[in-house]
Amino acid sequence: MCRNIHTLHNFEPRATTAEVEAAALQYVRKISGSTKPSKANEEAFNRAVHEIAHATQHLLDSLVTHAPAKDRDTEAAKARAKAEIRYGAA
Repeated sequence: MCRNIHTLHNFEPRATTAEVEAAALQYVRKISGSTKPSKANEEAFNRAVHEIAHATQHLLDSLVTHAPAKDRDTEAAKARAKAEIRYGAA
């Protein structure tokens, strides 16, 4: 999976539209192999981002869990600690 796509499910507060769109954009960039499409492909690229964001939001709205919601700050701190171990202190 692309490193810039993060888990969006089961957080409080819920994932924002901007977060869902950012994940969709990263996904389309990854599978297309292009960070910025040519003019000829721009419409298809943007349509794919929109459709994937819509499907992602639908998925997130449909998922059910009994686990307590995760805290964004706590998860970010865990990710930083894991990165520090993996890459060394900055």
